[in-house]
Amino acid sequence: MSHLYENIEPNVIDDELVQKVLEEECTEDIGKIVRREGFNFKDVKELQLSFRNILQIANLWQFENLTKLQLDNNIIEKIEGLESLVHLVWLDLSFNNIEVIEGLATLVKLQDLSLYSNRISKIENMDTLQELQIFSIGKNNLTTLEDVVYFRRFKHLQTLNLAGNPLCDDERYMLYVVSYVPNLVYLDFKLVRDSTVKEAVLQYQYHIEPLEREEAEALAQLEDKQAKQKELEYHKTAFVEYLNGSFLFDSMFAEDTEAAKLACLPGVDDLLQAYPSWFVSVCESLFNYGLKEHENREAEVSHFHEYLNEVLTANQQEGRKRILEFENQSKKVMWLEEIHNATSYDIAESKRARYREDILQLSEALMGLEILITDQLEVRIRHIPGRPHIHNVGGSLFSFSLSIFYTMNQCRELENHHHEKLLEISITTLEKSLKNELDVDLPADVQKLLVDKTTIVNAVNASHGTRLQSIDKRESDILSNIYHWDADKPWVQSAQAFQNEIDRNRNRVKEIILFIENLQEELDSIKIPEATE
Repeated sequence: MSHLYENIEPNVIDDELVQKVLEEECTEDIGKIVRREGFNFKDVKELQLSFRNILQIANLWQFENLTKLQLDNNIIEKIEGLESLVHLVWLDLSFNNIEVIEGLATLVKLQDLSLYSNRISKIENMDTLQELQIFSIGKNNLTTLEDVVYFRRFKHLQTLNLAGNPLCDDERYMLYVVSYVPNLVYLDFKLVRDSTVKEAVLQYQYHIEPLEREEAEALAQLEDKQAKQKELEYHKTAFVEYLNGSFLFDSMFAEDTEAAKLACLPGVDDLLQAYPSWFVSVCESLFNYGLKEHENREAEVSHFHEYLNEVLTANQQEGRKRILEFENQSKKVMWLEEIHNATSYDIAESKRARYREDILQLSEALMGLEILITDQLEVRIRHIPGRPHIHNVGGSLFSFSLSIFYTMNQCRELENHHHEKLLEISITTLEKSLKNELDVDLPADVQKLLVDKTTIVNAVNASHGTRLQSIDKRESDILSNIYHWDADKPWVQSAQAFQNEIDRNRNRVKEIILFIENLQEELDSIKIPEATE
């Protein structure tokens, strides 16, 4: 512990503390469910841990769907333990003892962040927070005005609070911040006026313009890179990555250390003129065929999910209809009033017994509906009328695999042909060299290959072997990706959709059971006329 806290008992976030906080926030009805079934931390969207003397952030990994987290007014010294909270939109770490901005890299959805009143001296480690709209880092130890340029990367940032930092004492502060962070609407809790913006632009435009050009160039490069990466990912899903253009051919020669030397031999240049175009043509034929097959597979999967969604929607609608009927029926029955107004004990007890039976029937019907919906959905998923034969996808992939074998064998044949011609040229060059009949000067490293037949043949064979390995590896990678692709993937997704429907129905049943239990409690608690002798 880096600080001593007098008269304070430091806390760490543990299950006991979290349980206590959640129970404090529960309504009475929810509290009944919690006491019976416990908390499901995955369902918690907001968590308030303010004023708890928390020293260390820990044990929050279970709250994977959390969107709002309050950790303000504690004694936290380090931002940590937030990696799993990837859905977090709102985070308050104000009034703590934090010295370094860190541990936020995975919070890419964060829009509102407060680090107000800490001990931070540098703006850093926030590059991934591209959705940030509101940022408060006032009352810290920021001293360098030029550091606010960091905020330019947050294109959605509209509200910024820096008040209370030493850099605010710089006479340039207001205009500098407004000029370098152009999208600000509020600065230090005050509206940024149009007149201030105009003055800032006028004063710093010659500093901003070069920066804007650099940013535009960087953005263009980034977008180009992202477009290429997106295209590559699409090619991967079609199992044809690096088969368009000369990727495979270039990689073959890039890994071949002998190729550059052998290319210097007389006649090899002419040999290399035709080889690339033939090789690339074969690869592109497979590439185009692979893309077409991928489109066919995607269409089959899409068709399957259309039918699946129809089944789920029909069952959800039926479930809502039946539950609504139960709810309306239970609301129309004026049980308590009829029992209360009964003229005798026997009549009251008879009515109470009948209404108790109605409650039991309602509960049984509701659970029957749960079972009915579950069974019906399961059967209809297994026997969807008119659905596409999704397992044809597997047949399509088998056919594509055969095309890969055929195409890669074509590539090997082209390479073997090239190898034979290169070997002929190499031996011819060796013979001329030994007879001093070469009419060209060759580099020293190439001349070392022309000492005898064994040396030159070994070099040519090594070169050939390297290129064949590149072809084999590309073939192996494609086939491996195909074999690891689960042809039953749509069924896995349907099972998940099925489970989601079950969970939804079960949660709804819990709500209505609680309603029924409340009715039963009221029914049992009502006073009826005393029995007469």
